[in-house]
Amino acid sequence: MSVRFWGTRGSIPVSGPQFSRYGGNTVSVEIRCGDQVLFFDAGSGIPPAGLALKAEGVDKVDLFFSHCHYDHIIGLPYFKPLYNPDCAVNIWSGHLAGIMTTREIVCEFMQPPWFPVDPKICRAHLGYHDFRAGDVLEPRPNVTVHTGNLNHPGGAIGYRVEWNGRSVAMITDTEHVPGTLDPEVLRLIENVDLFIYDCCYTDEEMEIFKGFGHSTWQQAIRLARAANAREIAFIHHAPWRTDAELEQIDRLAAAEFPKSFSARDGQVLEYTTVG
Repeated sequence: MSVRFWGTRGSIPVSGPQFSRYGGNTVSVEIRCGDQVLFFDAGSGIPPAGLALKAEGVDKVDLFFSHCHYDHIIGLPYFKPLYNPDCAVNIWSGHLAGIMTTREIVCEFMQPPWFPVDPKICRAHLGYHDFRAGDVLEPRPNVTVHTGNLNHPGGAIGYRVEWNGRSVAMITDTEHVPGTLDPEVLRLIENVDLFIYDCCYTDEEMEIFKGFGHSTWQQAIRLARAANAREIAFIHHAPWRTDAELEQIDRLAAAEFPKSFSARDGQVLEYTTVG
């Protein structure tokens, strides 16, 4: 089982020498269960991922949205598998259950005046899948995906992927209430091998950004300790957060939870499966 971070930034893509180590692409995370390829969010990190999949000859992809704010879907129209007639792309969402379907989300976003053409131009075999928070999904053989509601304006979904005795939780975007631990997040991350968490802010910044729908690296550690998560990857870095500032966060976090780190664009983690 492997995890590759194609985009780890939040809100907007950034560039420049002060962001060169951790990267500036917005969130997109690839989780592979053997030869089965799952993506979580389609930020500006997903276009280069699409090129890599094409070069590798991957012909089936499942893409899960946490939600559809711009920074999490901005790369979707530039994802090469969508235009490959030999590729099947299944797109999943649940944060707008009963309000808007997954097909409607994609069609609303990929049309004038927001985009020059609509999804009819896509030549892949597209499948649209709707679910409700709390549903347990089985997108591929032996792959189980647990889902849950997150605290974010407009809604968001957290995921837990299980395969062959290993587990990865993808929890973004969510805002914690100071002094409490979200029971839904705790459920999704219990005993997880890798806990990927929205750490846009620090505890000191939370009062300024109350209501924006994001959390902190300090809260990630509190949650991980309570749920016995083994490793934490901080993502959704604030767009102004420089490499030097993220390195400082890593030093502070490592003193409290040694297996924690700020994820970088292009970083790959591998986990030996059981069985």
